[in-house]
Amino acid sequence: MTPATPDLQGRTILITGAGDGLGAALARAAGAAGAEVVLLGRTVHKLETVYDAIVADGGPQPAIYPLDLEGATPADYAELADRIGDQCGHLDAVIHNAAMLGSQTPLEHYEPLEWARVLQVNLTAPMLLTQAVIPLLRNSRDARVLFVGEERQSAYWGAYGVSKAGLNALAEIFRDELQGNAGIRVEYCDPGPMRTAMRRQAFPGALPEEMPAAESAVAAILARLAG
Repeated sequence: MTPATPDLQGRTILITGAGDGLGAALARAAGAAGAEVVLLGRTVHKLETVYDAIVADGGPQPAIYPLDLEGATPADYAELADRIGDQCGHLDAVIHNAAMLGSQTPLEHYEPLEWARVLQVNLTAPMLLTQAVIPLLRNSRDARVLFVGEERQSAYWGAYGVSKAGLNALAEIFRDELQGNAGIRVEYCDPGPMRTAMRRQAFPGALPEEMPAAESAVAAILARLAG
């Protein structure tokens, strides 16, 4: 059974990669459930489209925060945390959804700069962002950090596969460190294959209709923010 989307009234949720695909679907559903959503992504017009959809659906006015995770520094994440604190007053949850696929080539031939870019977006950025917003999350009565991952530890998945394995480990370490002494619940989930632009890039020969839409995974993911 698909879980019902929880009531998110009064909660502030930061979603990375919110401009399209799963991130956009999560943002719209969270807004419809009453959350004030902070839309983080690198493409402003895509974030604006999601913003307009949330407002049209009757959700609380979201916030747009353009940020390219590939080049973001610790100072950028500190500024983001300050902005959220000033404008929203608190933060209840972070959903780390943004990801970069990179090349599907043998490690023997993997381009070093691309390796660094993929690891920066998929692994280093979630660590630095979580680190920056922990003080805000400590002020929430029910704080959550959710890492969206995927198991791809096989040939030709390169930096993407390594980064997702590392993301799972990162979630485990944050869980051990935060749930006991900070009351911040940490979750890791693999939503499975979805009909997204990244999926089309990874499997160009697959028929789109063979995969479920990103919206099909939303309720199960948002259910992790409650209970």
